[in-house]
Amino acid sequence: MARVLLFGRLADQAGWRDREVAAADLASLRRALAIEDPALAEALTAPGVQVAVDKTLVRGEAVLGERAEVAFLPPMSGG
Repeated sequence: MARVLLFGRLADQAGWRDREVAAADLASLRRALAIEDPALAEALTAPGVQVAVDKTLVRGEAVLGERAEVAFLPPMSGG
């Protein structure tokens, strides 16, 4: 099971911030989330959204370990 964390507007949209999801890789994790909430799935693939697996930013696909932590980070602004 991967621990999924949502931050900022992504958490607001989903109505949750922390959830356990069974997934072997990012693609299957995204599919599982899309089945539950298609609008969230679309938001997670929006430009600027970053993904961190075990506190390391990743681009593209990643294999998830048994106790992986996956964080979806919305675009940041500020100065």
